[in-house]
Amino acid sequence: MIKAIIAVIVFAFMVLLIGTYLSPDDLRGCDISLKGKESSNLACKRVDAIVAVSGGDTDARTDEAVKLYKNGWSDLLIFSGAAADKTGPSNAKAMRKHALKKGVPDSAIVIEENSNTTQENARLSRNVFSERKISRIILVTSAYHQRRAGIEFRLAAGGNVEVINHPVAQDKQWSNWWWISPNGWWLAMSEIIKIIATYAGASR
Repeated sequence: MIKAIIAVIVFAFMVLLIGTYLSPDDLRGCDISLKGKESSNLACKRVDAIVAVSGGDTDARTDEAVKLYKNGWSDLLIFSGAAADKTGPSNAKAMRKHALKKGVPDSAIVIEENSNTTQENARLSRNVFSERKISRIILVTSAYHQRRAGIEFRLAAGGNVEVINHPVAQDKQWSNWWWISPNGWWLAMSEIIKIIATYAGASR
């Protein structure tokens, strides 16, 4: 009985640790709306751009970026992602279309539509940052993907851009209950392996 209780506690701790590690949120504790406000907390100040990368539940990532835009975090949205189906429009264009339907003006949107991997999202977005003199961004992606995406963007920026992590809390692929499904474990373990590969210089 005692062994079973210990096993449950260890398992619960492992689940909490994995979930927390994969999904850093630098905006935790910030007021979600910055309209007409100026925060004394550096992490809660406005940014030059909100960047959302495609993949997974792309609509949920777009919605979260749009929510931040509408709440005054930035005047610029950057959507990054090539077409999953090479015969159709890019994911970035689909994200822009989704944002336009949500009321975001086209003038507030920039797209990067050539990246097929997280590493390419970061590297090609860096060109946009340089062109627009962007030095501070909020990076939006799915919770399970947030840690690795943040690492890739920081590596690509080389210290020239401050990357603030803010994941989608839950979407079609991930929630606080990720650990009860095989797909949740597959996503978690594959991300951890990819993070190790990123640090080893073999990322995608």
